[in-house]
Amino acid sequence: MQSIRNFSIIAHIDHGKSTLADRLIQYTGVIPERDFRDQVLDSMDIERERGITIKSQAISLPYKAMDGKEYCLNLIDTPGHVDFSYEVSRSLAACEGVLLVIDAAQGVEAQTLANLYLALELNLEIIPVINKIDLPSADVEKVLEEIDEDLGLNPDLALKCSAKEGVGIREILEAIVMRIPPPKGDNSKPLSALVFDAQYDSFRGVVVHCRLFDGQVRIGDIIRFMSTNADHKVEEVGHFLLNREKADCLSAGEVGYIIAGIKEVRDARCGDTVTLHDNPCSVPLPGFREAKPVVFSSIYSISTEDYEDLADSLEKYRLNDAALVYEKDSSAALGPGFRGGFLGLLHLEIVQERLEREFGLSILLTAPSVRYRLTLKDGREMVIENPSLYPDPATVEYTYEPFIKAAIIMPERYLGAVMKLCLDRRGVETKFHYSGHGRVELTCELPLAEVIFDFYDQLKTITQGYGSFDYEMLDYRQTDIVKLDILVNGEKVDALSQLVHRDKARARALHACERLKEEIPRHMFKIPIQGSIGNTIIARSTISPFRKDVIAKCYGGDITRKRKLLEKQKKGKKRMKIIGSVSIPQSAFIAVLKADTDKK
Repeated sequence: MQSIRNFSIIAHIDHGKSTLADRLIQYTGVIPERDFRDQVLDSMDIERERGITIKSQAISLPYKAMDGKEYCLNLIDTPGHVDFSYEVSRSLAACEGVLLVIDAAQGVEAQTLANLYLALELNLEIIPVINKIDLPSADVEKVLEEIDEDLGLNPDLALKCSAKEGVGIREILEAIVMRIPPPKGDNSKPLSALVFDAQYDSFRGVVVHCRLFDGQVRIGDIIRFMSTNADHKVEEVGHFLLNREKADCLSAGEVGYIIAGIKEVRDARCGDTVTLHDNPCSVPLPGFREAKPVVFSSIYSISTEDYEDLADSLEKYRLNDAALVYEKDSSAALGPGFRGGFLGLLHLEIVQERLEREFGLSILLTAPSVRYRLTLKDGREMVIENPSLYPDPATVEYTYEPFIKAAIIMPERYLGAVMKLCLDRRGVETKFHYSGHGRVELTCELPLAEVIFDFYDQLKTITQGYGSFDYEMLDYRQTDIVKLDILVNGEKVDALSQLVHRDKARARALHACERLKEEIPRHMFKIPIQGSIGNTIIARSTISPFRKDVIAKCYGGDITRKRKLLEKQKKGKKRMKIIGSVSIPQSAFIAVLKADTDKK
């Protein structure tokens, strides 16, 4: 156990975690040079396309230190985006130390601080690493000051490297060996292993990723999941190299995988404790806190015949992404589906893309909303996140919406523009302090509903990519929420209903009407598209009909004949409108969700 080191790499998004992981893997020679590729741990196509890490990935690195001893370094690469901080917290539960990577050009940013606090809560050894020192804009001295003032860490112990150029990699490996403590545990005690991740293999069943704190597990053992009391016989155990590497047994302190023919996805839960059936441990491991969804959206299959496939795919997907929560839902327009809870808008986008790519589904998501609390006039309280469940406004006494405390770190030249953005989004209690030369941290209390659409994109735009954003949930505050309905040809489309603040309702309604006008094809009759609050129409646009030229065959002659043909056409169109139904393409639902900054 003295030769094992379990560590994670944490940082703000785009500070070079995956590149540093690549260099550590290359240096230790786990992967032959011909098989190597950039972002080697990012196994999903979507991660490579977007250049971000979505899933934590584990790999064991053999390393011979300068003291001549052989070490096994268990590395877990983590995401950096605020929406995936739950992945980070799960990974840190399996470690004794972390590399805290800081960009030499960008310095300490919002998610750097948030991830530092996660590591401090678990009493992990923290090694600051200043990356990208090869950049012309790198300011190492300024970053050392920020490590001292903002993070409260000793700048003398910070390591300097360039992951891209491979500079300083040996020093980082030595620091991992010397400064991160070996795991504690006892092989003679009953098995006690924390499940920090899992994946579904269509041939082998559920593959459980775990960290052993005590005991050993071998092929043939009968293991028990303590939260479900489900027993399974172990078929294979091993370690993570680039692929799964089979081993005879896993011992205390190690990170590895267990395959036990687990067919039911619900039997293996992230945060559960694995022990032995015939010699169980007395109490389960603490695990980690449950993820709390903040953004809600309904998921429907485009064809109602695919509902069963969607249900099966969501269950398998949730094994790989424990932050997703969902329950059954239905819509008059879209049929049966599920109401999903997500950690943020990027998380929602990633779930949609992964379901479509990995499971071959064609799905549709409704407009995202947050969870509101209502106090009714008869004294009852209710919590809703689905607009279709909003009660009659006459019965509602008070409405409360969730607020967040946003922390935005940026160069001071963007302060005015960012403050205007926050005030436009109904921000209150705006404060700022200067954390270093030319850098300012702005804290602002904002309604969560104003943040989930395009706040992060807008912030990145007005700060030219230099602004960083992190948030934490605060409380619920009284507000004026209304239900915005969209009517197409006089019929409500429940999948397009939204809960919005009264002041923003008209802008949102105009946006939806204009987008639908662009997306819905023209019919033989005029189609009105309206936005309404109750019975009050607040926005409208009209799709013009096709018009057949019925008087084309008339040349010259009496005008009354032409008028007679036009009147006949008019009566026919009126009758067609009464019995005609409007076909709304799937792209129209997606178009309404897309932010239109001119309209907002």
